[in-house]
Amino acid sequence: MVYNEVTEIELPKIKDLRGNLSFMEECQHIPFKINRAYWIYDVPGGEGRGSHAYKNTAEFIIPLSGSFTVEVSCGEDNTTYRMNRTNKGLYVPKMTWRELSDFTSNSVCLVVSDTTFSDCEYIRDFMEYIRLYNLSR
Repeated sequence: MVYNEVTEIELPKIKDLRGNLSFMEECQHIPFKINRAYWIYDVPGGEGRGSHAYKNTAEFIIPLSGSFTVEVSCGEDNTTYRMNRTNKGLYVPKMTWRELSDFTSNSVCLVVSDTTFSDCEYIRDFMEYIRLYNLSR
């Protein structure tokens, strides 16, 4: 499985009277080997996260609790996703600008990545991102 664009991916959901269970496996449900996981939580009202792109990093974003909005830009084409199902995530390929906002109380956002952390991977200026995006096409 190879994805070249932002894709919503539904994860398995095992229903049980005791509660539901969902899971993901690298290279099975998401199209990469997981090298890093981090989570975002306790986001104050009105605050956002993200506002960057990665040069060579793909991510999978999952709402573990609550909900939030992810706006992605591929070049100058924008799409907005409301993340509110714990068994549905968003695959975000490299060179995709992302902004997370509208976090509800007690939201937890899990992000798994195909690379380890490297500050030089980030593109934090949108105009620089557009320039690099156009060069990469």
